[in-house]
Amino acid sequence: MENVSIILLFLFVLFTLLGTGVWVGLALLGVAFVGMELFTTRPTGDAMLTTVWHASSSWTLTALPLFIWMGEVLYRTRLSEDMFRGLSPWLRSLPGGLIHTNIVGCTIFAAVSGSSAATLTTVGKMSIPELRRRNYPERMIIGTLAGAATLGLMIPPSLTLIVYGVTINESITKLFMAGVLPGLVLAGMFMAYVGISAKLSKSFNPDPEPSMSFGERVANSRFLIPVILLISVVIGSMYLGYATATEAAAFGVIGALVLAATQGSLTWKTFTASLMGATRTSAMIALILAGAAFLSLAMGFTGLPRGLANLIAELELSRFELLMVLLVFYIILGCFLDGISSVVLTMAVVEPMIRQAGIDIIWFGIFIVVVVEMAQITPPIGFNLFVLQGMTGHEMTFIARAAIPMFLIMVVMVFVLIFVPDLATWLPDQMVSRPGSG
Repeated sequence: MENVSIILLFLFVLFTLLGTGVWVGLALLGVAFVGMELFTTRPTGDAMLTTVWHASSSWTLTALPLFIWMGEVLYRTRLSEDMFRGLSPWLRSLPGGLIHTNIVGCTIFAAVSGSSAATLTTVGKMSIPELRRRNYPERMIIGTLAGAATLGLMIPPSLTLIVYGVTINESITKLFMAGVLPGLVLAGMFMAYVGISAKLSKSFNPDPEPSMSFGERVANSRFLIPVILLISVVIGSMYLGYATATEAAAFGVIGALVLAATQGSLTWKTFTASLMGATRTSAMIALILAGAAFLSLAMGFTGLPRGLANLIAELELSRFELLMVLLVFYIILGCFLDGISSVVLTMAVVEPMIRQAGIDIIWFGIFIVVVVEMAQITPPIGFNLFVLQGMTGHEMTFIARAAIPMFLIMVVMVFVLIFVPDLATWLPDQMVSRPGSG
């Protein structure tokens, strides 16, 4: 009963602060401050300063602003145009035609961005006009773009996985590797849906594409070489043990700047804009992480995480039942909070539960990312839906309905992960490690 009272108090303070428009990071600090004042005699100010400094000075966290900067630089290049020109000759003959460029393009850009919003904006600004011009169904254009853009949260480098790894003190590199195969499988499921829908739908009648020889297709593929090289450097260096996540991020930034320079997109204006964009995003995430670290400390003094973990143990839920409870919990939470906030806000309570249940912490990172991906396309505040509304001018209800099939595919992906856990754990187990990597 005491635990329930503490939870209700924390939730009341949190939603009061959020409801008044306070930033998420400051709201978390506010809740923690109340908890410290009520449940401990320790000086609250000293505890907050120590905790916030420790959370902000983590070396692992340095990968975050670097990967964000890399994505910001690439967002300002002609990457999306080059990807469309390189992919379209090969995808046009598949069932579903050029709709697949949304999915494959998002998958490729996700591997150099780490952000769902950056992936959506970069691919969408090129593919939406091209697909509309070729008379592809609007609902399928919007739906596939909304769903496939969430791959930016899973395929490395993933900002959500960095935050998750920092929060639970786990290897970022291993988490990145764990996201590769599930990300590719989810992209394959999206493509299978497009192919089946195109075959069954009577309204799927895009304009026919002009014929193109094999030589012309190969010639157009040269536009993919820069981004494939960049992906190989970033992911390959981590997998082979040559670089930590932070070092790979530094290589990625250098590669992105070189790519932008060779394309003629790197001007002083775009350079400063990318740097300021990365600074704003990094500062926002760092504030959320600092607030979450202080909240974790406050919760520790209340005994809430331990009490809830014991309560779950007393219920004697199986692993599957626990995961189903967490699935529903995160879907509901995702309706009101962004993915990173959902992860850092709940880990203090959820981590003891999953460890006590014997659930692999790396595997759970991928599980939680898939569920957070759903939140990106779940009303009322699914972030991808807002981005698409700004890009297309459609009503929110139309975009949400278009994204429903992708949401359901992600639900299926959760069960695939549960029944085939090696999908997330096999690649990290094969990694070449080196001393000090993490």
